[in-house]
Amino acid sequence: MKFISNSLKRLGYLFDSFSSDIGIDLGTATTLVYLRGEGIVLCEPSVVAIYKNTGTPMAVGEEAKQMLGRTPGSIVAIRPLKDGVIADFDITEEMLRYFIKKAHPRKISIGPRIVVAVPSGITEVEKRAVKDSANRAGAREVIPVEEPIVAAIGVGLPIAEPQGNMIIDIGGGTTEIAVISLGGIVHARSMRTGGDEMDSSIIDYMKKNYNLMVGERTAEEIKIKLGSAWPLENEMELEVRGRDLITGLPKFIKTTSEEIREALQNPLKEIIETTKVTLERTPPELAADLIERGIVLCGGGALLKGIDKLISEETGLACFVADDPLTAVALGTGKILESPKFLKKLSLVSTF
Repeated sequence: MKFISNSLKRLGYLFDSFSSDIGIDLGTATTLVYLRGEGIVLCEPSVVAIYKNTGTPMAVGEEAKQMLGRTPGSIVAIRPLKDGVIADFDITEEMLRYFIKKAHPRKISIGPRIVVAVPSGITEVEKRAVKDSANRAGAREVIPVEEPIVAAIGVGLPIAEPQGNMIIDIGGGTTEIAVISLGGIVHARSMRTGGDEMDSSIIDYMKKNYNLMVGERTAEEIKIKLGSAWPLENEMELEVRGRDLITGLPKFIKTTSEEIREALQNPLKEIIETTKVTLERTPPELAADLIERGIVLCGGGALLKGIDKLISEETGLACFVADDPLTAVALGTGKILESPKFLKKLSLVSTF
């Protein structure tokens, strides 16, 4: 038995010498890949363009995103993840294969070990779908980790200490809100509200108030340029182009940051309410820690202007946006890969 154990260890070392481990932030809107020893090597939209007749991929990532809403009848650009989980198993597999190959281009290599961040609220079936997709895309081992833990590690929170740390990760499909202590989640809420829901709210607002139909990419652009959760010192305006719902003809209107802030009220209210519920269910000792430590925001939604001020005003706690909120989860997977202690402490090491 000892001989077999030593042989397996040597085999593991041999695998590692031919393979670079990968960390993946598999997001609804964007996928980031961390290559051990090199850092973040890929950041592309989670979009795949396929031929309708055959179902075979035509383009993946940034190239495919440019096609959203602009494809002919024979091609469709889709996002295979919805609300943070896999909606299309086969297309997700193709997308992962493309990203893994692009980030791990060695011609002679063993499949990489992959640490992948998953929403804290997903089911075992959904988690299995992520693992199976990554395995079939070429991974030798897949290690799923709850996203709040990974994000907290990525932003540098001292999660191993016996003190409360709170993080809010606002992604494209989900918002993860968690209180963490001693390397584990004390209480977490995973809600399927994020950047996509904000885009949908803008689309609905344009329909209701201007009879103007705009696409997902236009709504996202409006959100980035005008979107805010708190009044701005200098309010802005933007010309928006789309299709008139009454005449069917192209049309443009001017909208303001005040209007877009109004459009975003519902998704922002949901995030605030869920944050309050999480705080209400936090043990008193850890809640006391949060008065001193505050709340850390990460994810693409953390870039919404003034969202830290809104959360601070509603909760009474200090709120800080991470230095680089977009890469927090990917950096967290990298720190886990670079430190075997993290793998052991989080009980993530699996057998070959």
